[in-house]
Amino acid sequence: MQRLLLVLLFLCATAHAATPQPPSIIGRSWVIGDLTSGQMLAAQRADERVEPASLTKLMTAYVVFQGVRDKKLSLDQQARVSERAWRAPGSRMFVQPGRPVTVDELIRGMVVQSGNDACIALAEAVAGAEEVFVQMMNREAARLGMKNTNFMNVSGLPDARHYSTAQDLFIIAAALIRDFPDLYGQYYAQKEFRYNNITQPNRNRLLWIDPSVDGVKTGYTEAAGYCLIASSRRGERRLLSVLLGSSSEATRAQESQKLLNWGFQFFDTLKLHAGGTQVKALDVYKGSERAVKAGFKSDLFVTVPKGETDRLKAELVSEQPLLAPVAQGQRVGTLRVTLEGRALGEYPVIALETVAVAGIFRRAWDTLRLWFK
Repeated sequence: MQRLLLVLLFLCATAHAATPQPPSIIGRSWVIGDLTSGQMLAAQRADERVEPASLTKLMTAYVVFQGVRDKKLSLDQQARVSERAWRAPGSRMFVQPGRPVTVDELIRGMVVQSGNDACIALAEAVAGAEEVFVQMMNREAARLGMKNTNFMNVSGLPDARHYSTAQDLFIIAAALIRDFPDLYGQYYAQKEFRYNNITQPNRNRLLWIDPSVDGVKTGYTEAAGYCLIASSRRGERRLLSVLLGSSSEATRAQESQKLLNWGFQFFDTLKLHAGGTQVKALDVYKGSERAVKAGFKSDLFVTVPKGETDRLKAELVSEQPLLAPVAQGQRVGTLRVTLEGRALGEYPVIALETVAVAGIFRRAWDTLRLWFK
């Protein structure tokens, strides 16, 4: 393998980059990460299994949004309310059998009012039964890489076999925002919702405190404590925090705000490359062209401690020898980004164009070149 060095930003100091210390947080476990770059900034007991309470509803919403995307149900369609949904314990939006309710209203009841009855009605609309829908939830959790999660219901009611972690809940919240940005934006910043002549506020207090916050979900049971997953977008950056097991409604909002402010104040996120633009031309053997333009599918961002961007170094390691045919979008290398020798991430470099196989004479010549090489 031939190494091709691409220094994006020059190492210009010898002191080791200091990692900012996170604030002291009141909570059992927590995570803070930058969704723009995909990097985790800090965490505490992120893989400790906990009862996820109503944070479960993020996966419920994810599967429902898949159904909307795949046209298995529409937002304006009428949904049936079963007796099981009507009798759901815990927080409710107060749906009633025989009373008209749309999928859109049920989603708002689930997201804004945290209605357990809404969750069951949605699960039945998508899968026919809550138990079948739960299987879909667990399948998606596995696909997304939620390795320490198991769901037993759609609402987060306590069950010894119903568990997750701060890390896994970060994964599903990030996936909800990434995979369904329009639906996420349509529902999760809503401060209150009225149904059946009952108005209920969104329990996420940060929606009133911080205008940059646009979601996502609160949760509480006696075992779980007070939990909050919060998303904040300031400029191009979006940070996501997960706080589990805090001591009160006010405290979970205060401590989540503390995490978000720390992430914005002590880190910078830098765009290294625009998606679809050439980073390097890589040699191609036995192809109709001698080189292929290589770059990234989408914009590439990295997050570093504030003031440390001039210490970044990036190394492009190409696949060599690169033989035709080369398909557009094919991975042809890896960009390794480090800060003072500490790995920040590895990013796939792809071919931005197609290179077809050359004629017989060029292929023969390149075979000879590779022999001597």
